[in-house]
Amino acid sequence: MEEQKEFKKVKAPIIGADGNVFNLIGICQKELRKEGYTKEAKELSDRVLRCGLYQEALAIMEEYVIPTTSNDYDDEM
Repeated sequence: MEEQKEFKKVKAPIIGADGNVFNLIGICQKELRKEGYTKEAKELSDRVLRCGLYQEALAIMEEYVIPTTSNDYDDEM
C-alpha cells in the first residue's frame, strides 16, 4: 500500500490565462498531477464542477494551488 504524502499547495500559472473555468481546471490538474497529487486533482475538478458560481470555483482552486502568472512560473524553471 502506497503512503500518501502530506498535501502541500502547488503553484499553477492561472493568472492571465484564459479564464474559462474548464481551462483553469485543466491547468490546476496538470500541476497537481506533476507533483503526484492525482487524488487531489480529481477532487478539485469534482468540487468545481458541482459549484454554481465562478467566484466559488476560483476559491476552490485556491484551496489546492497558489495562483501565479506564467512569467512567475517560467522564472522558476
